[in-house]
Amino acid sequence: MTSAARYRGVFPVVPTTFTPSGELDLPSQLRCVDFMIDAGSNGLCILANFSEQFALSDDEREVLTTAILEHVAGRVPVIVTTTHFSTRVCIERSRRAQAVGAAMVMVMAPYHGATIRVPEAAIHAFYAALSDALAIPIMIQDAPVSGTVLSAALLARMASEIERVAYFKIETAGAASKLRELIRLGGAAIEGPWDGEEAITLLPDLDAGATGSMTGGGYPDGIRRIIDAYVASRREDAIDEYTRWLPLINFENRQGGLLSAKALMQEGGVIACDAPRHPFPAMHPATRAGLIEMARRLDPLVLRWAH
Repeated sequence: MTSAARYRGVFPVVPTTFTPSGELDLPSQLRCVDFMIDAGSNGLCILANFSEQFALSDDEREVLTTAILEHVAGRVPVIVTTTHFSTRVCIERSRRAQAVGAAMVMVMAPYHGATIRVPEAAIHAFYAALSDALAIPIMIQDAPVSGTVLSAALLARMASEIERVAYFKIETAGAASKLRELIRLGGAAIEGPWDGEEAITLLPDLDAGATGSMTGGGYPDGIRRIIDAYVASRREDAIDEYTRWLPLINFENRQGGLLSAKALMQEGGVIACDAPRHPFPAMHPATRAGLIEMARRLDPLVLRWAH
């Protein structure tokens, strides 16, 4: 694993904000970004699954990418998710993101629905073609939602053989073991071994060698407290902070899901509306109340930033 990683730390996913009728709410969107930067995010990721990217049109993706990158204006690096089954479409999305200032693209292996997958040789060729088309790093998102098994050996081989493949978001079961094996097999080619899944396994993942975490966007300040202590070799402080924030992390991961960040942001006045886009179901009021109750015990910036 290289020690000269370009990007490290907390890169939370930016939720997409909608009006109650389902239109994009750009003023809320930009306030959301400002809050997340003020909360200590080392960088941001947009158009991910936790951004409800699956509910956005191509035109809306372009509007959001341009608006957010222009608004961020270089304050932090921004990763743009450009996943698509088609190699050609993924390249086109990625080139557009690069052109407006993306620091990196994040891409899942090609898949469609519950049954359409491609073999390892095609996955390798997909990422190789994407690499040839870009001048910025590629993060491979190893996520259960794709239904594609990406072995540590395959990931390490792609890191060694494909120039731009350098970062990996590992959010499968047993993430720490996979991160450790990926680093062992890939060595210096693994520039950025990261975890995800709302940081629910953050401490063991850091012990395994993770250098970044892509979490939900509601409390980057809390995740920073864990990672900053760990990086500073204050292990006991890192364990204490992880133990302190884990109930909220668990609630997001297991109860609130991708709507958690927006619920927290609306509660704190950061955004106007926390609704998902139809047909995704709204968060149950009892779940929302439990989330807010859990968060208030920790006093995260999200509940204070707008006041």
